[in-house]
Amino acid sequence: MPAVSIRNLDETVRDRIRRRAAEHGRSMEAEMRTILAAAVREPGDDRGLRGVVMDRFSEIGGIDLERARRDETPRAADFTA
Repeated sequence: MPAVSIRNLDETVRDRIRRRAAEHGRSMEAEMRTILAAAVREPGDDRGLRGVVMDRFSEIGGIDLERARRDETPRAADFTA
């Protein structure tokens, strides 16, 4: 991976990145990577889990599932069998 140095970074910006990194439980470097990736993301880049699953299994074909009824009272699972 190429390395990038940022010169003349304002102290206020550095402090805010440090705080934000701590809030997310990441290093400052990891936080800056996240910020930069989000800044250059384009529409359609993030397809989410559904998109990933659709891409992975699209060649197999689909199945039709019965839609779950929402008017029934939920019940606990029976693990006795």
